[in-house]
Amino acid sequence: MKSIIISLVGIFSLLQCLPKNSNMEKPQSIKKNPYYSRTDSTPVKLSNEEWHKVLSPELYSIAREAATERPFTGIYNDFDKKGNYYCAACGNHLFKSDYKFASSCGWPSFFEVNKEGVIYKRDSSHGMERTEVLCKRCEAHLGHVFNDGPPPTGIRYCMNSISLDFVPEGE
Repeated sequence: MKSIIISLVGIFSLLQCLPKNSNMEKPQSIKKNPYYSRTDSTPVKLSNEEWHKVLSPELYSIAREAATERPFTGIYNDFDKKGNYYCAACGNHLFKSDYKFASSCGWPSFFEVNKEGVIYKRDSSHGMERTEVLCKRCEAHLGHVFNDGPPPTGIRYCMNSISLDFVPEGE
């Protein structure tokens, strides 16, 4: 009896370690977002109140508050379909699937970016010095860039899946 109770406690303890809100299926990022366009490059300047109305809570937390999704939970971490990646908040083109590589860091990683699609900002949060990657059109937080990527660039764009919208090749 004692061993059964100990086993049950162990099982329940392990269950608590599992992600409670895994992003294996991407939540609805765009809920009637009139600012989302894959063809318009006009900068989108909205108040946080307006962004709150058009983004899902998960996307708002990452894109507007610079949160980070848990490693190995994002839908695009282990994803290798051909196509293009866009900003999930506004539709701005960010990456081609040809630029993606398996980095084993827990987030989708790219060695190249659409240079017209992003801007960079110094990030000194959490006691670290990093370079934050933002969408150039709407200034959504996408992730960070590091100098430990593969050739030919030596750069690793480490992105949050929730901040990305994938469109298959030919669509």
